[in-house]
Amino acid sequence: MRVVSLVPSLTETVAVTVPGVLVGATDWCVRPAGLDVARIGGTKNPDVPAILALRPDLVLANEEENRAPDLAALRAAGADVLVTGIRTLDQALDELARVLAVCGSPRRPRWLDEAAAAWAAVVPEEPRTAVVPVWRRPWMVLGRDTFAGDLLARLGVRNLYADHPERYPRVPLDALRATAPDLVVLPDEPYRFTREDGPEAFPGTAAALVDGRMLTWYGPSLAEAPGELARALRAARR
Repeated sequence: MRVVSLVPSLTETVAVTVPGVLVGATDWCVRPAGLDVARIGGTKNPDVPAILALRPDLVLANEEENRAPDLAALRAAGADVLVTGIRTLDQALDELARVLAVCGSPRRPRWLDEAAAAWAAVVPEEPRTAVVPVWRRPWMVLGRDTFAGDLLARLGVRNLYADHPERYPRVPLDALRATAPDLVVLPDEPYRFTREDGPEAFPGTAAALVDGRMLTWYGPSLAEAPGELARALRAARR
């Protein structure tokens, strides 16, 4: 197999499970460290001719992270494109198994079973309401039907914008504050929120700074994610 991945999560998934099949990945595919493959641009602006020049047997993509026109151009040129759709943990586990099987993994990897078991063992803590910004200038938050929102719900966090008609709505800061959340959850990607950049916008509200990979990536990190996220959420009580 010769595989090109346009999704950082899937790049890590394939690289650690089926070593040697990846021949190309985006500039944003930073895991695993030291991955030695051709770089073919970004997730939103991949270099289609460069991908085709790698003669891939398969191109991995995601309905949310990649643009339909780029995937259509690849297909029109004869490339086989597998597009994943992941908006819940259950979908992630199913899609990861499908991707790995197509990429030639001879068996279901242990880390995938460990991830399923880790999440099955989660006992939600006392429910708390939250807003979950993913960008500022302008402020954008998690809305309906998102993978990260599903993970947080399993941990007892109720996203106040989970019923919004948009998946990533732009909401003015005053409106976010007016919801009076118990908690603001601030991941370090796609926007890099830090202790100095983010919590100050929500004075008097507990802030949980979380590893964006644990909250938004679907792959080997899923086995660690429930423990890491739970610790960050508990720390925000203090």
